[in-house]
Amino acid sequence: MALQLGETAPNFTIESTQGTVNFHQWLDDSWAVLFSHPADFTPVCTTELGAFAKRKNEFTQRGAKLVGVSVDPLSSHHDWVGDIEQTQGTALNYPLLADEDQVVAKLYGMIHPKADPKLTVRTVFIIDSDKKIRLTLTYPPSTGRNVDEILRVLDSLQLTDKHKVATPVDWQ
Repeated sequence: MALQLGETAPNFTIESTQGTVNFHQWLDDSWAVLFSHPADFTPVCTTELGAFAKRKNEFTQRGAKLVGVSVDPLSSHHDWVGDIEQTQGTALNYPLLADEDQVVAKLYGMIHPKADPKLTVRTVFIIDSDKKIRLTLTYPPSTGRNVDEILRVLDSLQLTDKHKVATPVDWQ
């Protein structure tokens, strides 16, 4: 069954481009944007990871950490980091999880039953400082994410947590 909004984000310990990550310890009392990509070295994924890296400070200002994941091995991630820097003009400045055994992908429902079992679907989770899932978005493999929209939703969630308001259509 898919994870539902308001559920506690599953914990895991896994290797990343920045060392071993125990997700709940790494998260601490921050918000997180956990996102998966289908495969290393693919054009859409390369642009997405570069865009997140370029805009990491905007997430940090909101008390949110970025973390990417795919089922590619750590060696591939390390090779891809150089490619991202060369093609996107920015260094990868957040952990990229190597989920070769699909532990995270299965916990978070990132392997689509009718798609290639060796690829994670393009998914985004926003997780709050209480480790609760607040947003899930799943995109088709051919469609890149919109970083502005992810920031907009993060802003909305944080605003509506602090004040008894709702954000209407096209709110920014």
